[in-house]
Amino acid sequence: MIRSSIALMCALFAASAAADAVRFEKDVQYLPENRAEKADLYRPADDRTLHPAVVIIHGGGWSGGKKDAAREINIGTTLAEQGYVCLSIDYLLADDKSDQPCWPQNLHDCKTAVRWLRANADRLHIDVHHIGAIGGSAGGHLTAMLAVTGPERGLDPDGPYGEHSCRVQCAVDLYGPIDIEKWKDVAALKKTRAEAPDLYREFTVLTHLDFTDPPFLILHGTADTTVPVEQSQIFAAALKQHGIDHHLEIIEGAPHTFDLQPKQKDLRPMVIEFFDRHLKPKAK
Repeated sequence: MIRSSIALMCALFAASAAADAVRFEKDVQYLPENRAEKADLYRPADDRTLHPAVVIIHGGGWSGGKKDAAREINIGTTLAEQGYVCLSIDYLLADDKSDQPCWPQNLHDCKTAVRWLRANADRLHIDVHHIGAIGGSAGGHLTAMLAVTGPERGLDPDGPYGEHSCRVQCAVDLYGPIDIEKWKDVAALKKTRAEAPDLYREFTVLTHLDFTDPPFLILHGTADTTVPVEQSQIFAAALKQHGIDHHLEIIEGAPHTFDLQPKQKDLRPMVIEFFDRHLKPKAK
């Protein structure tokens, strides 16, 4: 009985300490005022040093999902506890009642989130030279697109915060569809591959790869029946071909839509180590 009480007290203390280590701001206006989409901000409590930052991009087939789903809360809290400023964003989704596609505005929103972090770096104590991105499923696709599309691709928005760079220094893709040009028709694009081959080519991550792209960590489960694990294997092979630093971690038995703590394997140490290596410069 005494041991149980001590264990409970330790668990409560740990939870309280974790909460005290993170500052949370809900529904931050990171897009222009005429946009309804908002973001949630996770910040370390310690503002004595500059912090790297990470944009969190939710999934949902480009037509659903939200910034404060369980996966996104898990990621934001985990990274903020480790010293990262995290911006978990909502972005333009496809509307079943409209013929207007969400692309490329959804990517523009992701790029604007990176710019917003740089524009607010002084207030948030952000190291503007070390910003990453992470996302799952459709968010994994947008994370990868954010990482591999520089200004030369013509996919950077004019504004807001156009004076700041959209580039990220590394990216974590959780089970995102990558080779969409050869995968299947995407309802959110409002056209089939046969109707708009150029659109699907632009929407495909592989189209935009080159040796200057930042490092990737790719996570995918073998039991994924939504996005086949072959999508991540194809991505890893393409990254290798282009000489881009990457690691593919296949999680045996993991389904679609896991966070950093699936029951099959605790991925927090791997993800934190990856971000630390690329976003926390070592003291000279």
